[in-house]
Amino acid sequence: MYYSPDTVAFLDGEFVPAAQATCGVYAQSLHYGYAVFEGIRAYATPAGTRIFKAGEHYERLHYSCKAIGLPLPYSVEELTRISYEVLERNGLTDAYIRPLVFAGAPNMSLKAATTSNVLVAVWEWGKYLGDQSLRLTVSPYERPNPKAVPIEAKVAGHYVNSIIASTEAKSRGYDEALLLDMHGNVAEGPGANFFFERNGELVTPPAGSILRGITRNTIIDLAREAGITVTERFFGPEELRTAEAAFMTGTAAEVIGVASVDDVVFERPFQQTIGGMLAQHYQALVTGQSVSVAL
Repeated sequence: MYYSPDTVAFLDGEFVPAAQATCGVYAQSLHYGYAVFEGIRAYATPAGTRIFKAGEHYERLHYSCKAIGLPLPYSVEELTRISYEVLERNGLTDAYIRPLVFAGAPNMSLKAATTSNVLVAVWEWGKYLGDQSLRLTVSPYERPNPKAVPIEAKVAGHYVNSIIASTEAKSRGYDEALLLDMHGNVAEGPGANFFFERNGELVTPPAGSILRGITRNTIIDLAREAGITVTERFFGPEELRTAEAAFMTGTAAEVIGVASVDDVVFERPFQQTIGGMLAQHYQALVTGQSVSVAL
């Protein structure tokens, strides 16, 4: 589903068939999860193909590389140009972009790499969590302790935690997990940030045990521009019993409603919530459309 014989990817300075964009079995990244990545979306707009917030994504990629000591030999501008070219070579407009910086050289040591490899792949991908509001469950797995790993870096190895939590939740019949931090506060989903609505205001977990997503930050900006109060603070799952609605955000998921968290059910249809209206506003923003959204 990700590539065909005609798909082109960028790997280490060359545009190659995606099937040839590989790494060896002795790669340090393969054995230890020592790699960083980004998830980015491109949209068809009236002005042509547009990568949403490419600069912010590639600045974060540089931050992530620095956080784990992985070299990145391309500038933000170069990576942006490469991404547009990969889209063009594959004839894609609405697409998901996956840059990956990895240590591909044979290396079984635990020392930081002195060289790296850079991959940029693209594919067509619908909303990662679908279009229907989600049934969440509080996961028995916590988000990693931020004193153990650089949690604000988008490190490949961190997502083992996400895979385990998501798989466990789905094995119990839920759509997705909601993870807490080491203190029992709500943190985020395996690959998306979390918001709840109460009394016309939004609340979302602060920096600490979350990846402050670019979609999350965009939604906060859109809400505040519309005069909606957004509070970033810690809260436990029990506080969700007084919430009126909830939603999740992420580049892959975009903005999606939450129907329930365990036995807490949010009765109001997502389209009639602040999150639902912000989802419309977000879609208008990323696709370059001019629509009236009541906020």
